[in-house]
This record gives sequence, C-alpha cells and structure tokens, in this order.
Amino acid sequence: MDPLDSSESRLVESANAAENTESSLPWARFSSWLECVCVVTFDLELGQAIEVFHMTCEMCFPGCLGDTQFSFRLRQSVGRRGSWFGEEDAYSRDAPVTLQLAHFYGYVYFRQVKDAAVKRGYFQKSLVLVSRLPYVHLFQSLLQIIAPEYFEKLEPCLEAVCNEIDQWQSPVPGLTLNLPVMGVVMQVRIPSKNDKPGGSPEKQAQKEVGNLLPAPMMLPTIHELDLFKCFQSFLIHLQMLWELMLLGEPVVVMAPSPTVSSETVLALVSSIAPLRYCCDYRPYFTIHDTEFKEYTTRTQAPPNVILGVTNPFFIKTFQSWPHIIRLGELKMSGDLPKQVKVKKLAKLKTLDTKPGIYTAHKMFLQKDKSLIKRLLKGIQRKRPSEVQSAILRRHLLELTQSFIIPLERYLASLMPLQRSVTPWKTPPQIRPFSQEEFMGTLEHAGPQLTSVLKGDWVGLYRKFFRSPNFDGWYRLRHREMTQKLECLHLEVVCDADLLGWTKDKSEVEIVDLVLKLREKLMKAGKQQLPVKEGVLEKLEGYLQTVISSLPEDLQTVLHRY
Repeated sequence: MDPLDSSESRLVESANAAENTESSLPWARFSSWLECVCVVTFDLELGQAIEVFHMTCEMCFPGCLGDTQFSFRLRQSVGRRGSWFGEEDAYSRDAPVTLQLAHFYGYVYFRQVKDAAVKRGYFQKSLVLVSRLPYVHLFQSLLQIIAPEYFEKLEPCLEAVCNEIDQWQSPVPGLTLNLPVMGVVMQVRIPSKNDKPGGSPEKQAQKEVGNLLPAPMMLPTIHELDLFKCFQSFLIHLQMLWELMLLGEPVVVMAPSPTVSSETVLALVSSIAPLRYCCDYRPYFTIHDTEFKEYTTRTQAPPNVILGVTNPFFIKTFQSWPHIIRLGELKMSGDLPKQVKVKKLAKLKTLDTKPGIYTAHKMFLQKDKSLIKRLLKGIQRKRPSEVQSAILRRHLLELTQSFIIPLERYLASLMPLQRSVTPWKTPPQIRPFSQEEFMGTLEHAGPQLTSVLKGDWVGLYRKFFRSPNFDGWYRLRHREMTQKLECLHLEVVCDADLLGWTKDKSEVEIVDLVLKLREKLMKAGKQQLPVKEGVLEKLEGYLQTVISSLPEDLQTVLHRY
C-alpha cells in the first residue's frame, strides 16, 4: 500500500467526520470558507452603502475605471471564535504557521464603468468576499468567475453561488478538493504543515483528477502570488527588502493602485516564508481604517507594520517613517523593467516624489548578483513569469532556511535528553535560550554552511532577536517542544509498570499519582497532543485498574473526579 494514499485516506475520514458533524447546522460548510459575502454600492446621496459588513465599505471603492481586484486585512476581535463549528482547532494544528486563522481578509472585485442611467454618470459596485482564510489566489480566482456574472444578473446569481459554496467540503490541510461553482470545478490542494517547503502542490492534485466533468480548473496554489510580477521593478534591491521583512521594520508601500499596493505587501510578507511574519500588515490601508490614528500618530516611533496605500495624502503623513517604497506605473528600459533607486529619506518631499526606496537601512548581507543576472536574462529571453517566480521563491526560501537552520539546531540542543524523561518525575525543563551561547555556535554551525552570501550575519541575528518575528518564532517552537516533552512523558508512563509501582505505596501516594495522570490525560485530549496511537487509551485502562485496587470510598471519589 502506498503510505501517501493511506495518509490521504485518514485525512478523508477525518474530513468526512467533520462534514457529518456540520451537516445538521445551517450554512456550516459555507462558514468554513467565508464569513460573509458583501455587495457595496456607491450612492450619490448616501455614499458607500453596505448592509452586511460595515467595516469594509470605505475600502471597497478605489475609484479606478474598469475592473479592479485587490485585498485588505482587518483585525479580529480578541477572544472571538469563528462560525466554523469546532473544526478550527484541527485546522490550526495541521496548517502551516503562515496560513493560521488570526485576521479577517477581504477580497474585492470592484467595477466602475460609465452609465448614463446613473445620476453620477458611473456604475460603481464592489463584490467582496470576507474570510479568515489567507487564500488570496483562490478567492481572487473565485471572484473572477462569479463577479462578472453577478454584475449582469445580480442577487439571484449570488444566492446560487452561496448555496454551491455551502456544498463544498471544509478546507482540511493535506486534502485535494474539487470545488464546483457556476459550471466550473476549481481543484485545489489545502497546504499542510507536513508539506515539503518549496514542493509543488500541483503534482499532488493531478492524482485526484479522475473522470471529472467538466474538467477541473487546477489552481497550482491557493495562497501564493506571482512574486516576479510583484517584485520586477525592484529586483536589484530584493536582499534589502528581505532583511526589512525579517527584522519586522515599519514599511509604507505607496502604489498607483490598490491592486499593486495589496499584491506588493502580500509578496513582501511571503518573502520570509516558511518563517511566519509576526507583525501587522495591511495590503490596502485607507484614512477610514479603524487603526488610522494608531498608525499615523507622530508622538511615538512608527509601529512594526507594513502599510499599502494609494492616497497622495499619505506622502506627508508618513514622511517620518524609516522605510518607504514608492512605486509608479511599470516602465520598461529596453527589454528590462526600470529599476527603482534607493534614496535618502531627506529627499522624500511632499508633492514632488519620484518612485524609489526611501530608507537609511544599511544591508547586513551582500547582494546575490548571480540571482539578479539570472532573472534579468530571463526577462530578455521572455522566460514565463511563473518560471521567474519559481526561481525567485526558491532563492528566498533557501535564504530564509539558511538563516533559520542554525537557530533550529541550537534550539534542539536545549531539549532535555530522552533518557532523562522518567515515569515517576515531572518532565525536565527546556533550557532557556541564550543569545550569546547561540552566537558562539555560528563559527562552526552558522549560515555559511548552506549560503554563499557574505556579510554581517552576526549583526543580522542580533537585530532579529529584537524583532517581533523572533519572539513569535521562539514562542511557537517552545510550545511545540513543551508538547513533545509531554508526549514523551506520557509514552514513558505508558510503558512503565504502574501496578508494580503501587504495591509498596501508600493510598495517599497512589491517589496523588492517579489525579496527576488523569489531569495529564485531560490536558492531552484538550490540546490534541500528537501522542502515539493507543497510548492515551492504554493509560486510561491502567488508571481504571489502579483505581479498582483501592477501597470503595476512594474509588467513588476518584470516579467522581
């Protein structure tokens, strides 16, 4: 039997179980994909009018003629649970850290066309999908299918689409799904944390095609953007931008349109994958955003956030920010996109600002000139954009991995040895992270083992330690290591002779052991710890046997507990 197939079958079984749970709840499957669908109309007397989701309305009218697609991101209320009826924990456990559920995302399809029948002279309407899933490519592709049809047929069309989405299987990490909508079947693979970084989900999906009619439209990714398209005007500064993202520096992206703004911000954030970008970012930020005052105050240092903006008003507002990327319309210099220049912040003048990267950041690492030459040669030879993007993504992935591997290696050395985990003692503690001790490992086990780039790696690590990205990475990895220790302890206890241990112990000691083990079992179940199959059931059986050896009054108390 193919082990991949058996793994896939287990995913299908868990997914089917989830679907059975949800089947009795109204709009449960729809809610696993979308929070709501919004239609925003511009009315001359009322302004932007919306009925479903008031936060998005001002963000949905960029004022661009024709059809425009872009996305935005909003904070989620603290402690708020989504309407995904209990499957969120399972999703978060198996999804990559970069695709966790933490914010609302709005995916917008805006249309503005001349219309003499309208008082203002223009038809202006936005169709917005609001989701907590950061699947930008999937939802923008979905909008390309449904929005043009909706603008022609209006509400009945939208109602039919929502009913179709309510039939979709929930997004289970690792599964390949066929998602029918309006006569098209989109085939997608939901990324899993077990996927090999840089691997192609398309090959996985091809196994699932079967005899579907109509033939599915296969999306090679549900969340990745065309990196080359997003970065082509500042390819020669890629190294600098990667460092700014890694360090969580405050950055403003000033773009000519919401499309360029949102795609550039999302591409920047994804450039440090598989490391999670732990600061805030807003692909399309407006003066109507609820965090506008918070992010534009001049009484304190700029926050760790990336803001994508289009309004010229922000040129003056963000003059004090340390890093500003100003983009113009893409221009060609011969066969090559014209590259923006790095400029001093002092040259950023109100109403007289040319495209460029305005920053005083001094790079820690040298540029990879061979990458730049390869990409520029690809432009001259008219290499397909998806191939250029794959080259770019592979380079950034390897760069991030070269940076993270020494940290992972050091972190692993802080883990107690497996032989120190014994059944009758509390699991040993993970040693604290020492920055200086880590620095001492770099000479023999640093990034130079996997990267050819020269530069001040030590300085880069020191600044990284002060960033939210390090704090987020360390908290996540420490939690995972703590859970691994808990699992090891449960497995060691399971293999121990519990009954033999209780023979010469007092009732107080036995009851104390029973209560502690019961608490560990409850915690393991609640946190869904990845314990070896059968361990929890075996331990539960041991506990029942131990309890039955006690006097009846104690048995009653323990069973009650």
